[in-house]
Amino acid sequence: MSKKIMILGAGIYQVPLIETAKKMGLYTIVVSIPGNYPGFALADKVYYENTVDDEKILAIAQKEKIHGIVTTGTDVCVITIGKVCDAMNLTGLSYEAAKVAVDKLLMKSKYEEYGVRTARFRKVQFSDDNFAKAIQDLNFPLIFKSVDSSGSRGIIRVDSPAEFSSAMSYVKENTRKDYFLVEEFIEGEEFGAQAFVYNGVVSFILPHGDYVFHGDTGVPIGHFAPYQLDESVIEDAKMQLRRAVKAMGLDNCAINADFILKDGKTYVLELGGRCGATCLAELVSIYYGFNYYEKILKTALGENPDFDFPSSYVPNASHLLMSDKDGVIVSQTDRTSEDPRICEVHFDYEPGDEVHKFHVGPHRIGHVITKGDTLQEAQDVLFQAMDNIEIIVEEP
Repeated sequence: MSKKIMILGAGIYQVPLIETAKKMGLYTIVVSIPGNYPGFALADKVYYENTVDDEKILAIAQKEKIHGIVTTGTDVCVITIGKVCDAMNLTGLSYEAAKVAVDKLLMKSKYEEYGVRTARFRKVQFSDDNFAKAIQDLNFPLIFKSVDSSGSRGIIRVDSPAEFSSAMSYVKENTRKDYFLVEEFIEGEEFGAQAFVYNGVVSFILPHGDYVFHGDTGVPIGHFAPYQLDESVIEDAKMQLRRAVKAMGLDNCAINADFILKDGKTYVLELGGRCGATCLAELVSIYYGFNYYEKILKTALGENPDFDFPSSYVPNASHLLMSDKDGVIVSQTDRTSEDPRICEVHFDYEPGDEVHKFHVGPHRIGHVITKGDTLQEAQDVLFQAMDNIEIIVEEP
């Protein structure tokens, strides 16, 4: 009898997780709201439910007698995973840790308590007519944040009091809470890290560089590793990450970390209790030479992920494909030549499909992943490949 794995989400970032589970001989139960999601066709069984409905998902999990529950690339269902893991004694992050991981205010409060270096912040009620007074000791520029959204939604930079009203309205549209977070915007270099914690021990920390799209706020649109930093900076980042993991109580899960580097010091923006999106699982897999999705699945099933690290690493880079306008895809052409350094060129849509002008991560329309003997080579191949890809979008 195959072990049953429940995968929350059926979108583009869950597809490789589902495919890997199938290759491992697992019975895959995929849960997501209805929609045109590619993961549905791959699953052994589908439940069309909202992954944030933790009571309903728990009932399904108990009925199906699942052996593990997991997601990748999204925060919205992490709290459901915590609830199911606790209730069914499965391996994964706890409900308490999940609550911290999906609430940016709780997270920041824990960071403050445990001495994690992070931006100064304040909690603000939408109903507070005099909230400007509550944040008067914070320095501009500021960031207004929904505490419960993901994928860069509900986050906006604010440079003056004149922008308060419109920024509040934007955040309010992207939250289920009656309050939001205001924090100082740290001017610095954004970077991230993928990490994994198993049985209370951080198995690895892989800092990576980010390609960032600058709209209302910075949105990651690609990544690369290794990230060239002074060893002292990397050690500082690792120390802050370990401290943040302890503060949040994360265990038996992948970790997606966002940092800002300023004056040689790493500030923690936030940690997610799941693997990052935007090809970050692939970045880990290529860099270390193992299937990261397999490690994530093994852990969720209560098995030892057994990380085996090579003596040398493989530099790699990835980038999203995006549209600069709303419209319909007329054609998409890949003129890249056969090259073992090009790991993957993927189109999310077909001609005739509607797409959005890029603003946040889910507006992606494809990706490219490359590798090389050096990081420079991997990046050169990446941007050469992107030059050879043409996606024509016409406004309807």
